[in-house]
Amino acid sequence: MANILVVDDEMGIRELLSEILGDEGHAITLAENAQQAREARAAGAPDLVLLDIWMPDTDGVTLLKEWQRDGLLTMPVIMMSGHATIDTAVEATRIGALNFLEKPIALQKLLKAVQQGLTRAQEVARAPMAPPRPAVVPNTTMPAMEAATAAAPAPMYAPQAAPLAPNGSRLVHAISQGEGTGYTLSFDLPLREARDAFERMYFEHHLGREGGSMTRVAEKTGLERTHLYRKLKQLGVEPGKLAKKGG
Repeated sequence: MANILVVDDEMGIRELLSEILGDEGHAITLAENAQQAREARAAGAPDLVLLDIWMPDTDGVTLLKEWQRDGLLTMPVIMMSGHATIDTAVEATRIGALNFLEKPIALQKLLKAVQQGLTRAQEVARAPMAPPRPAVVPNTTMPAMEAATAAAPAPMYAPQAAPLAPNGSRLVHAISQGEGTGYTLSFDLPLREARDAFERMYFEHHLGREGGSMTRVAEKTGLERTHLYRKLKQLGVEPGKLAKKGG
């Protein structure tokens, strides 16, 4: 059994998630806004948080930033939204969110994401503790803010800095699970080009994995086939060629 905090301003969503996860044997704490979520977090770290992005007082991304800034992001957080853009999802992941679920949330996707989050939390809990940092000795050459930053521990789920390419640009690497196929994307690209490059790699990965089957790729990615065809054409991805590679 895990302690799960559900943060959503819609009563119907809160009650539905509480019922589903309660039936799975978890203990559920509900919060209808960011202030209640802060109070629940102050009472103790849950094993997992399901956090809605769009809320009336403080949105979920802002709350996630607060927890990350204050060193309170010590548990996996799964973001939820029915209206968020891919940019918002990427920003939440960059801050430290573990996953993103689009509303309406399919039951199997919810349970899978929750299980992945709890497994991640257990892995972090079992990981050996890093040796304590040496105490920072105040001196006149180091400003107070830098000294405090040097002494502060990094949040457990804070994202790691991307590696540098030889030319000094930031790169992000993605590995296809269990397949050893790697992709590289530069952070120095304009946002639109970076997003198109990511989507191109994403669809090429799934097309290769599914042998070019548009039906299976549509199921995997959660897109209608007509939308999928239009997206692939827009990105210049040719399913036929990838099917041959996959075969």
